[in-house]
This record gives sequence, structure tokens and C-alpha cells, in this order.
Amino acid sequence: MTHVFDTAAVLLMLAAAFGLFNHHVLRLPFTIGLMLSALAASAAVLVLDGLVPGAGLVGPVRTAVMSIDFHDALMHGMLSFLLFAGALHVEMEDLVEHKVSVIALASLGLLISTAIIGFASFGVFQLLGVSIALPYCLVFGALISPTDPIAVLGIMKAVGAPRNLEIKVAGESLFNDGFAVVVFGALLAWATATGVGHEAVSHGAAAVGHGAAAVGQGAAAVGHGAAGAGAAAGHGAGLGIGSLVRFFVAEVGGGIALGLGTGYVIYLAMRHLDEPNLEILLSMALVMGLTFLAFRLHVSAPLACVVAGLFIGNRGRRLAMSARTRNALDIVWAFIDEMLNAILFLLVGLEIFAVELSRPFILAGFALIPIGLIARWISVWFPTSVLRLDKEPAPGALKVLTWGGLKGGISVALALSLPDFEGRGAILTVTYAIVVFSIVFQGLTIGRVVRGVSVPATHS
Repeated sequence: MTHVFDTAAVLLMLAAAFGLFNHHVLRLPFTIGLMLSALAASAAVLVLDGLVPGAGLVGPVRTAVMSIDFHDALMHGMLSFLLFAGALHVEMEDLVEHKVSVIALASLGLLISTAIIGFASFGVFQLLGVSIALPYCLVFGALISPTDPIAVLGIMKAVGAPRNLEIKVAGESLFNDGFAVVVFGALLAWATATGVGHEAVSHGAAAVGHGAAAVGQGAAAVGHGAAGAGAAAGHGAGLGIGSLVRFFVAEVGGGIALGLGTGYVIYLAMRHLDEPNLEILLSMALVMGLTFLAFRLHVSAPLACVVAGLFIGNRGRRLAMSARTRNALDIVWAFIDEMLNAILFLLVGLEIFAVELSRPFILAGFALIPIGLIARWISVWFPTSVLRLDKEPAPGALKVLTWGGLKGGISVALALSLPDFEGRGAILTVTYAIVVFSIVFQGLTIGRVVRGVSVPATHS
């Protein structure tokens, strides 16, 4: 417990210090400034250690950073709070109006991006002499495909982007995290069960022989649901399409049902109260309880939290809360959202100590950055333009949705959760390179893209 408190204290102090530095010196968007400050500080330690032989700075810092379980912190806690906070402020009417395009982007678009990046990365790694099996390349495609709109949404509002474009970005980001985690878990279960690339892994035999162990550390990413997929395939047998489909349906359907059920229970409790502090406590207990239950029921915790947040933020806000409760709830959850985002982006900047900066891995990162952008463009273009699922396309929607598809902490967390296999280091390094490029370059230029295509504000 002391270690957890010490870690949290250090992270909060660093976030506050870097936040002040960004406010007075860098003057960048808050989360981007925090990540760049942490990245610069980390790079300074690496450079200083190289310039001063015997300084021994990197070792202790790397040990401290590696002692933080980034994956566990994000996937078993922070992500649930962040998604619930985001869903609280999404108007259900707007989401329903654009439900087809939002669902298509979050699911079909994600699958398209996963396939393109997976197959393309296999070719890139082969050309550079990095040995990674195709199944793990598809796993990489799944973990790098979800988007994180934290910096984008604020910029879009500031420059007066069309309202329906904002809704698509917010809606897609809320749901595609949940879908991505489920797809990641299913593909990782399949990849591990095949045994490809696990010749040197200590738990490889158990992974193939027993479905419960098939996913290794990756099972934690989906609440051990991937282990369920492995068990469904039978002991020693490879995972079949039917097993993966059943796993996917159970994770998604179970998460939605759990979010609706628990959200409704808390809504009923709030209807008979007018105590802001108690109602805020109920909302926080809802998120923590959902996460606890989801990981034990093997359903999607992210989707459960999104659905519960939408329910409380719409029906609960209108029918179960007084004006003072709504105001207090918004203030508290806005603070939670900002604080957790600050810590998340700080951790992303510090995680440079977890990556292996070898030449082939760095080259692969540079090659896959444009490939990722092309995959994002196709994953938006196909459902919205070819299938014409977007009935009211906003001006420049394809361009904004492509460049605004920032990658974030969830990609790093999923990469860190990967079990040991040949090529794990390469995937972690490439993931980190794409995330940093996305946050810094796309995040700092998306405002220009939106201004270039947007019409006068149409906010309602």
C-alpha cells in the first residue's frame, strides 16, 4: 500500500510541476504539453547518462518507471473513469441521430484498420529482418487502431467545427476503445493458442495446452475474457472462428447489459435523493463496481462504463438530479477527467524507458506511421463514403476524422500487456513511436485542419 501511495504522490507532483512548466513556458494544450515535458525530461536523463560515464542515472529511473504497471493502472481503473466521464457529457439524442456512422466507425472501421495495419506491418517487419509472426502483427493492428480524441475535441470546439463532426469524433472514441480491447483480446488468444513465435516463452506450452493460460498477460486487458475464448476452443485445440465470435458477442453484449443494469439501479437510487455528495459517491461507486464485476464476469468493462455513463448523463441528469447535483457532479467529474488525463499523458512520456531503441525498430516505426494514417483514412472512407452510412457528412469530415484519429495511452497499455514472444520489443517500440507522433504532430496541427474545412459554427 505504501508503494502505491508513494507512486501516486510522485506522479501527481510531477504532473503538477510539468503542468506549471507547460503553462508558463510551452503554452501547449494541457495534455500534449505534459507528455512533451515528461518526454523531454526522460530524454535529458538518457543524454546526460551518456555524456557523463558512470553517472548511473538511467538505471534507477528505468527501474522506477518499470515498477509502475501502466497496463494495470489504465485498464483496471483509469480507463473506466475516463470513459464514464466522457460519456456523462454526450447527448443521447445526438448520438442516436448519428448512431449508424458512429457504430460503423467504432466497429467496422476498427476492423478494417486492424487488418490493413496487421498485414502491412508484417511486410515491413519482414523487410527489416524483424521476425514477427502474422498473428501477432494483427494483434498489433488491433492495439494501435483505437483513437483518443482528448486533445482534438477541445480544439474542434474552439474553432467552431460542425456539431455533427464533434459528435462522430466523441461517439467513435467512446465505443472504439471497448471494441478494440475485445478485438485485441480475441486476436491475442488466437495468436497465443497457435504457439507461433512462442518457442522461447516459458509459458508457451501452457498457453497452447490450456485455454485459460492461452492469453498470458493479455487476458487481463479484457477481464480474462480472452482466457474464456481459449477455453471455448478446447484444450490443445486452436481457436476457431465460432469460439472467437462467441467470445466477442459475450464481451460486447455482456458489457452493454451490465452497464445498463447497474446504471438503472443507481438511477433509481438517485431519484429518491437530493444529496449532491452522496449522489457523486454513488456515481464513483458505479464505475468502480462496474469494473470489479466486469473483470469477474468476463465482459467488457470499457463498454459497460460507456453505457452506464450515457444512461446517468442523460436519463439520470434529466429525471433524477436537481440543478445543484448536476452542477456538483459536472465539477467533480471534470476534475477527475483532467487529473487522470494528466497522469496518463505523463506516464506516456515516461514510458520511453520501457522501449528498445534499436535501429530496425525505429525504422519500422517511421515506416508504419504513414501506413497507420492510410489505414485510418480507408477505415473512415469505406463506411462513410463507399457504404454511405453517413447520411449528413460534415464539410471535410474525411480529412478531419483521419487526421484527428489520435492514438493514446490505451495503445501503449495494450502493448505493455503483451506476453513474451519473439518480436514483442519491436511492437512496443513501434507503438510508442506512433503514439508520440500522433499526439505531438497530429494533436498540434488538427486545429489548422479543422479551420481549413469547417463552416461557421453550427452548435445547438
